[in-house]
Amino acid sequence: MQPVDLTTLKAICAELREGWLPARVEQVYQRDRATMALGLRTLQGRDWLTIAWHTQAARICIDDPPPRTRDTFTFSDQLRHQLQGLALIALPLLGPWERVVDFQFASRPGEPPLWHLYAEIMGKHSNLILTDSDNEVITAAHQVNPNKSKSRPVQTGEPYEPPPPLTGNFPSLEESQESWQERVSLIPGKLKLQLLDTYQGLGPNLVIAMIQRAGLDPQQTTDTLTQKDWNRLFKVWQEWLHILETEQFQPGWTETGYTVLGWGMTEAVTSTQFLLKEYYNEQLNQQAFKQLRHQLLQKVSSLIKKQQQKRDNFQQRLQQSDKAEIERQQADLLMAYSYQWEPGLSSIQLPDFETGELVTIPLNPEKNAIQNAQGYYKRHQKLKRARQAVEPLLAETDREIEYLQQVEATLNQLEGYQHGEDLQTLKEIQEELIEQGYMIPQRERNLSEKAQPITYYTPSGYEVLVGRNNRQNDQLTFRTAVDYDLWFHPQQIPGSHVLLRVPPGAVVEDKDLQFVADIAAYYSRGRDSQQVPVVYTKPKHVYKPKGAKPGMAIYDHETVIWGYPETIKKIAE
Repeated sequence: MQPVDLTTLKAICAELREGWLPARVEQVYQRDRATMALGLRTLQGRDWLTIAWHTQAARICIDDPPPRTRDTFTFSDQLRHQLQGLALIALPLLGPWERVVDFQFASRPGEPPLWHLYAEIMGKHSNLILTDSDNEVITAAHQVNPNKSKSRPVQTGEPYEPPPPLTGNFPSLEESQESWQERVSLIPGKLKLQLLDTYQGLGPNLVIAMIQRAGLDPQQTTDTLTQKDWNRLFKVWQEWLHILETEQFQPGWTETGYTVLGWGMTEAVTSTQFLLKEYYNEQLNQQAFKQLRHQLLQKVSSLIKKQQQKRDNFQQRLQQSDKAEIERQQADLLMAYSYQWEPGLSSIQLPDFETGELVTIPLNPEKNAIQNAQGYYKRHQKLKRARQAVEPLLAETDREIEYLQQVEATLNQLEGYQHGEDLQTLKEIQEELIEQGYMIPQRERNLSEKAQPITYYTPSGYEVLVGRNNRQNDQLTFRTAVDYDLWFHPQQIPGSHVLLRVPPGAVVEDKDLQFVADIAAYYSRGRDSQQVPVVYTKPKHVYKPKGAKPGMAIYDHETVIWGYPETIKKIAE
């Protein structure tokens, strides 16, 4: 991304002085963490001045109005309190070759400035600093303590110190070609580096454009230049200085970026403000497009993989449920031929009702034939219920996979950024995924990252989440929980919300329910009791009363089970 150099900054300030001084500050709005917008009004009209201290896109320009969303930044609150309603009366450069603009504000034009807003457009070191009339720092976009920079700390209450001066000589129209040539060629080296090291106020893009305008190669060394080469290069050098002095800038597009000098221009534009607005908005949109597309593709790909794993799991469960009829047949055989059972048998062979072929049936040696048959009947019913539960879940999973694959196909079609609508399309896809519950808005994600619930695992390996505080309780109950889970809470006793994460289609066994009930009892006020009544229900039957404080909930369709806190106390300790 092409940075704003001193030449571009002077072109910006020249246009602003001509069209926007004096101007009244009507609004202050911070667009993002590195961009401030000042709503200015003059006799000719009203517009927005953007001042950005972005590490790659630091700039100053008249820009589009900010979005109609709430400004929540503290920095803009401080600027709004001091600057709103004042007049912007001047914007000189802090020094002739410094990339620092001193925005000066007073009660009205002609009066001395009350506030200085220093915009330091210096690449990764860019900053925006507000001082009072005595140059005492009131606030800054980036405060720098002495531990980070001994040479130039930036802290509130301290005097404002300009950036350390650059090394090198000041360019001047009065300097002769002999003096200029001698300085640049004093130490043989690449022409581009020699110019950058010898003089202030130059940037890599400007030097390359200057050398190419003279018909030279930026990579060639100074000792390879003929006198005619030096003459052409010095002529271009003087042309640049003349444009700076007269402020006769020519903004326009080049093949690789933009220029305010007219050199290598492929298309002229009306103003430097428009040039910078279009260039940096486009560049930042491209960056945002790449980052968001990568993020969405990763997320959707991960979601598809998880859904496919769920589908495989459901299909395995269906295959297992196909054995339900076999379990019933074996139970029937055991009931019909129970008289053939003998104590201690680990298996028995019985003739099939239809074919007469012998069927080997595994047995529990500690149980008789009737008890073994009852076990087979119980497994038959469990497998049968599993099929009834899994089939609709499998169909739902197939629909989700189909939907996510459609989203993935849309993202793959947006291979590269072409215009603003491409970025907007990605944002709409992101909003859609958030609305469908596949992604979490940033503010909620940050909340969940600050505090993690306590985690246990039941005897069957199911995850159990325990809220540590009321905010976590609400998070677990009303955001984390899904329809398959079970919600536990001590009955009429203050305690944590406990969530049993149940995989879709799984049948929770009594030992798991008892384990979670013990956890709920332990994380309650009844921890020291021998037993505590605990209720459990589906999350959809848990409600938050209107206006209730965090952690408060009501429930119905509950089942009561006794929890024994002493069991968990041994584990927790």
